Amino acid sequence: MYRLTFLLFIFTSTLGCSAQSTSNPEKSMLNKPDFYSLKAQTLEGKEIDFSEFKGKKVLVVNTATECGLTPQLEGLQKLHEEFKGQLVIVGIPTNDFQGQEPRNNAEIGTFCQRNYGVEFIMLEKGTTKGSDKHPVFKWLTEKEYNGKSSSRIWWNFQKYLVDEQGDFVDYFLPITKPESKRITSKLK
Repeated sequence: MYRLTFLLFIFTSTLGCSAQSTSNPEKSMLNKPDFYSLKAQTLEGKEIDFSEFKGKKVLVVNTATECGLTPQLEGLQKLHEEFKGQLVIVGIPTNDFQGQEPRNNAEIGTFCQRNYGVEFIMLEKGTTKGSDKHPVFKWLTEKEYNGKSSSRIWWNFQKYLVDEQGDFVDYFLPITKPESKRITSKLK
């Protein structure tokens, strides 16, 4: 009888602890940063307030000018033109994968405009990893912030989609071309 009582005590205590510990993440989710509270600097040093994107879908992409996937900048520009007014594309150059973004902010801007006609927003050079991870990537890749899922950025040109209400929708691996149906079907 003593054993049964003790086991019941342990079982109900565990349930209590478990219920208590699940309430903490919920509480922290209430305090999570909102996508629209993010701010960042463009390549030219202008501050962008993500609250300007309310009511539009946002596609964020980590870019690099010396990557085999760099021609995707052309597809991103086409999306920018095709869905103008409904979609904001935000490129964030990073040098995290085999040194494929050695340029500085000014050089990146010139390269993207001259070679691919890029007119969408390009933020200043950042990083996808470690303690210096760009705040936008932190929000996109960590469930603690986006409320949906955590992910790892595998390479340059991984894409993240946020809906018109600032909610995380999905991410697309680098090999997924901007004009693929996987992406465009979520933009309509």
